[in-house]
Amino acid sequence: MNASAGSKRVTLAQVAEQAGVSVMTASYTYNQPDRVSDQARSKVLAAASQLGYAGPDPSARSLRRGSTRTLGVVMGEHLSYAFEDPEAVSFLAGIADVCADRGYGMTILPITGAADDVPRITAAAVDGFVVWTTSDDDPVLAAVRAMRRPAVVHGGPAVRGMELVSIDNRAAARSVGTVAFAGAERPAVVSFPLSRARISTITTGADITDVLFPVTRERLEGYREAAEDAGIAWRDVVIGVCARNDAAEAERVAASLLASGEPPDAIAAMSDQQAAGVIHAARAAGRVIPDDLAVTGWDDAAVAERLGLTTVAQSLRDQGAACAHAALGQKPNSRTAAWSIVRRGSTRP
Repeated sequence: MNASAGSKRVTLAQVAEQAGVSVMTASYTYNQPDRVSDQARSKVLAAASQLGYAGPDPSARSLRRGSTRTLGVVMGEHLSYAFEDPEAVSFLAGIADVCADRGYGMTILPITGAADDVPRITAAAVDGFVVWTTSDDDPVLAAVRAMRRPAVVHGGPAVRGMELVSIDNRAAARSVGTVAFAGAERPAVVSFPLSRARISTITTGADITDVLFPVTRERLEGYREAAEDAGIAWRDVVIGVCARNDAAEAERVAASLLASGEPPDAIAAMSDQQAAGVIHAARAAGRVIPDDLAVTGWDDAAVAERLGLTTVAQSLRDQGAACAHAALGQKPNSRTAAWSIVRRGSTRP
């Protein structure tokens, strides 16, 4: 009995019949091999090879056991961002560490604001979700909740019924902003986007009202406090908003700030990638760092050490691992992750 290329899928029952064993014995050969004798196992595998049987249908097996042994990672960026951005790579590596240890796979679900975002969530065959930081109004949050599977949000927003893993972005921004703005008269901020519209613009603190990304909002609040601590009104702080966490875009925004009639003498950026762009723009404009322009970043990525950048240190790999543990049903030891300020030569003493 041979299966032709055009025939229906060979069943386990056919394999058992060919091998002269019960269906249960054939099933144990694949699912619990220690319960089958070497002789019976050899018969089943020989029959499977003869019939062209590749093994049990993995999707059917998942349905039977009620588990896919896969975590879904919802990324509010294009798929390539997960492999190109150093901090996204670090975060995903933390998730992968836990998945590898627990025998799980990982599925990246890119969310770009398109109409198929929610269907992509509801069609995902995963046991739990990790949601990369997103906006308060992102419809994928309700879609994830509706799936009734363990879920955790990284960075924010806080959602009822879902765990949250983050650092205290407001406190960290106030701390690094205090270093950035020390002795400054015209401080500025290079910011992440304010909403899912991702509009790049130059504005001031006074004009920023509705910020729907919690991470952006909390960091702006911290920078505001640092500016006011230094005796500078928030309305006088210029903010360059970038559509993406991208060094090239940050360089263009910083170049515009530095070409203005009253260029900033301090810039606090929301990532090391952005800060690298700021430093490149400053050098092109002939500014000396930190004498003419103090610059700070965020994340303590490899580029921060290379450029001598004062920054906020945090471990996104550890946070990714904490998110994975939470998505697998383990309560995090603390919702607030550790951070610290690393002072280097890009800021004034």
